[in-house]
Amino acid sequence: MPLITLTLLKGRDAKEKKDICDAVHAALVGSGVPAADRFQRIIELEPENFIYDTHYPDLENARTDKFVIIEILLSVGRSVKIKRKILADLMEGLKNKQIATNDIMVCFKETQWENWAFANGVQIHI
Repeated sequence: MPLITLTLLKGRDAKEKKDICDAVHAALVGSGVPAADRFQRIIELEPENFIYDTHYPDLENARTDKFVIIEILLSVGRSVKIKRKILADLMEGLKNKQIATNDIMVCFKETQWENWAFANGVQIHI
């Protein structure tokens, strides 16, 4: 039941955004998320509203204006091993789509199962 949020600068073309979303989804499906469980949103910001360090933490190559923050909101219970698999699969998927992984920051967030109601106010996992 992941909810994905991509934050990036305005101006990326539709194919690039789709490629990133597809790579995220494929990595999640590879870790056991059902293929139909796809909920993604893209937040596009003006440069003055998207501030980030180009080298943190000690990157050899600077981030570019194609920098993307990917937030993955998941239900609790995924192990570190599964999160590392998601990251590895995601980076591989992005490389295959010619997207520089140096420009990708991923943040996992976890929430309790009872915090999801997909439709009609029904909590299906309590």
